[in-house]
Amino acid sequence: MDPVLIGVIAVILAAMVFDYTNGFHDAANAIATSVSTRALSPRQALALAAVGNFVGAHLGAKVAQTVGSGLVDIPQESVGLSVVFAGVVGAITWNLITWWFGLPSSSSHALIGGLVGATIVGGYEVLWGGLLDKVVLPMVISPVVGLTLGFVVMIAILWIFRRGNPRKLNRGFKVAQSISAAAMAVGHGMQDAAKTMGIVVLALYVGGFQDNTEHIPEWVFISSAAVLAAGTYAGGWRIIKTLGRKVIDLGPPEGFAAETVASGVLYTNALVFGAPISTTHTITSAIMGVGTTKGLAAVRWGVAGNIVTAWILTFPAAAAVAAGVYYLVRPLF
Repeated sequence: MDPVLIGVIAVILAAMVFDYTNGFHDAANAIATSVSTRALSPRQALALAAVGNFVGAHLGAKVAQTVGSGLVDIPQESVGLSVVFAGVVGAITWNLITWWFGLPSSSSHALIGGLVGATIVGGYEVLWGGLLDKVVLPMVISPVVGLTLGFVVMIAILWIFRRGNPRKLNRGFKVAQSISAAAMAVGHGMQDAAKTMGIVVLALYVGGFQDNTEHIPEWVFISSAAVLAAGTYAGGWRIIKTLGRKVIDLGPPEGFAAETVASGVLYTNALVFGAPISTTHTITSAIMGVGTTKGLAAVRWGVAGNIVTAWILTFPAAAAVAAGVYYLVRPLF
């Protein structure tokens, strides 16, 4: 068999493993609030998230194109496949580490960090302008927006329904959460399945099986979406527990507010800007924003601090792992 074809297949398989770990690692993003408020049972929530991720993948073409061509410049030569493979393995490794410790870090930034780290040691060009515009700035801005809007939306809900019956309101918001959780799941698919799609398309381009990184074959949409959905349905209970219970005690109104804000931020970045933002950062910051309406003491800032630490470490840690993997696999490509 053609060695280049073997290399492309190896990268695609690694990308699908990453996609699966992304699913069970980031399932919490879409369903933690719904599960913690008992708006949905765990299995109902996971099934909803899996379907939403599948649907959302077909709306994430702009994000896939950013990952495939807007961050690194790897020419069409077989050795370039070792860079892509190492980047994906670096992301998988960091996903597993943070999953083990129950930390909701960003799979998105792990993948991008891994790709950048392997590209640097491989001697290829990182498109720093694209990285700044599409990754770094959104990485900083999105959590701030999520935190602020979470606070504002929750204040609006409290004011609008200030005279309502708490029991009736909780029942109503549990129903509303089914809708907001579905929206969140679709947004997750737009972002996270799209990143895997971008890696697969990049591998096809570098291997010479495609002339550009703009075209996304339908089988790439379907396979990336299906694997992410399968990983999501497998669950990610360690991280679900962290997001749903350890940061703040959520009720149905708070859960609805957090999910609505987070999904809105995800949609805007995916459909308008094509920016591969972190679903983890977005929903976590929205939860914190909602929680601050109960007073600063309501948010468990020690847990939040651990999460932020994982955020900060994600990019360089995944990059370092990917750099090491590159030296191991380079002779194989």
